[in-house]
Amino acid sequence: METKIRQFRHEKGMTQQKLAESVGVTRQTINALENARYNPSLLLAYKITKVLGKNSIEEVFSFDEDD
Repeated sequence: METKIRQFRHEKGMTQQKLAESVGVTRQTINALENARYNPSLLLAYKITKVLGKNSIEEVFSFDEDD
């Protein structure tokens, strides 16, 4: 799964740590998401989407059927 977390996080001037604290995970989890090493739960994807100020999960996460 590809994400635009890094791009949107930078646009908001957020660090990985600040985003992690905002959604209740570790900085390492955000790093793993940004580097496509971890697929989030639906709840986590929703929280990240809202904190980044986006309207839909699809704006932030690209789901590939092969993943």
